[in-house]
Amino acid sequence: MKYFIIAGEASGDLHAANLMKQLKIVDSEADFMFFGGDLMLKQGGKMLVHYRDTAYMGVTEVLANWKKIRKNFQVCYKNLLEYSPDAVVFVDYPGFNLKVAKFAKQHGFKTFYYISPKIWAWKKRRAYTIKKYIDKMFAIFPFEKDFYKQFGYEVEYVGNPLVDAMQDCQLLENKSFIGKYGLSEKPKIAFVPGSRKNEIQKLLPEMMKIISAFNGEYEFLVCGAPGIDKDFYNGFLNENAKIIFSDTYNVVKNSVVAVVTSGTATLETAFLGTPQVVVYKLNTISYIAAELLVKIKYFSLVNIISGKEVVKELLQTKLSEDIKKEVIKILGDKDYRDKMLEEYQEIKKISGDGTASKKTAEIIFNEIKH
Repeated sequence: MKYFIIAGEASGDLHAANLMKQLKIVDSEADFMFFGGDLMLKQGGKMLVHYRDTAYMGVTEVLANWKKIRKNFQVCYKNLLEYSPDAVVFVDYPGFNLKVAKFAKQHGFKTFYYISPKIWAWKKRRAYTIKKYIDKMFAIFPFEKDFYKQFGYEVEYVGNPLVDAMQDCQLLENKSFIGKYGLSEKPKIAFVPGSRKNEIQKLLPEMMKIISAFNGEYEFLVCGAPGIDKDFYNGFLNENAKIIFSDTYNVVKNSVVAVVTSGTATLETAFLGTPQVVVYKLNTISYIAAELLVKIKYFSLVNIISGKEVVKELLQTKLSEDIKKEVIKILGDKDYRDKMLEEYQEIKKISGDGTASKKTAEIIFNEIKH
């Protein structure tokens, strides 16, 4: 069978790659064409566009890159028709994927959505679009089933694919980690500034500002995003921080606290058991739009899943000062730290058994083989 898959960011690349791996198990003749990243490419098939050329966030960035975005749509539509897949699989990334879903459905393709867009946070009416153009939605949070029921749409809850991904990860003990990267014996503080250039530009400088407050007692490690050159980071780094690429799980696991950009990484940090503070920063126009449109109390996945504040969320202003205060609190208040770690365990319990990609692959294959 032929599968056309669209993932638009690093986390989508990870989960789509694991789905492709499972599809190859259930379908020995699986063939792939995709928008995605290096992890998907390792599974085989033809990559049309790398996600680093698709990941645009916020009103102003989308407008500034509209010509590139329009070209990506043209590439997608042309190849979709020529490839004529048995299944089109969308992975999160709703701004692009929902437009393609309409096109795909209008041309008679079977459509599947793996990892629901977070429309429960804003743009809830997109549920009607999904109901109209998606044959089957695979949800990764338990509450998403009830959300979609409001719109008369039944979705398949498969568990969280992060559990799958992290089962396959080779985690190092502290001594081995230090040896691998030639690090000091000082306790580590991790900076996770995101996987998109605009996020890194806004947030890494804010993170770097806190280093001087710790008087050389900690070693600071920056998690470099796959697909972004080291040269891009050089303008933000100094001799007090070391960058490590493609090993975020081990960096975070071996740190005493992590400063994490809001997104999938907040949940990964919880699964790894590292206390964290969550940060985000938008340009002014996007921030005003979010204030008007976002209808949920929290913006980090950890707090959304828990339905309460498990980790501190810092948004927009006075970031460096607030980050410093929260990191100091996590390091110095054992009860506060322990409570956060207890809440992490509850999140892990409700996140599935590590078979999300396997279940999804089996269902997709069974749906299209008839």
